[in-house]
Amino acid sequence: MSETPATGDGRFTVKVTAEAHFAWMRTRFAVERTILAWIRTAVSLIAFGFTIVQFFERMQAIPGAAPAVYPNAPNYLGLALIGAGIGSLVVSMWEYRWTIGYLWSGDYATIAGMTPEGRKSPVIAVALVLLLVGIFAFMSVLLRLI
Repeated sequence: MSETPATGDGRFTVKVTAEAHFAWMRTRFAVERTILAWIRTAVSLIAFGFTIVQFFERMQAIPGAAPAVYPNAPNYLGLALIGAGIGSLVVSMWEYRWTIGYLWSGDYATIAGMTPEGRKSPVIAVALVLLLVGIFAFMSVLLRLI
């Protein structure tokens, strides 16, 4: 079996072999798992923030419940959690794009074994939809507060 010559950018030597290809694939899947964990965390933050706002809003409407000392505190906490979820989505999307760009750069593209057209992933589209949902939740809580 003949091996293609080694290439590299000065830091690493990239050999186009089956082992290198499957190592590249494992790295790519690890990047996908990482952004999915970020997305899962962001969804939890957004949902929990919105739930806190809704729960305490409903709790104030219960007859016989004592009035809250700080009635807007749940709204601020909910906004903070929703904002943290939105921020984590933005950071994760930036990190994902940077890492995938690096994996497809230079000599590493040769061990990928696929064309650049095959590098599309629906994870960014899902993150964008969830980002819009988070912005909608943030704005709905903020507009009720104002």
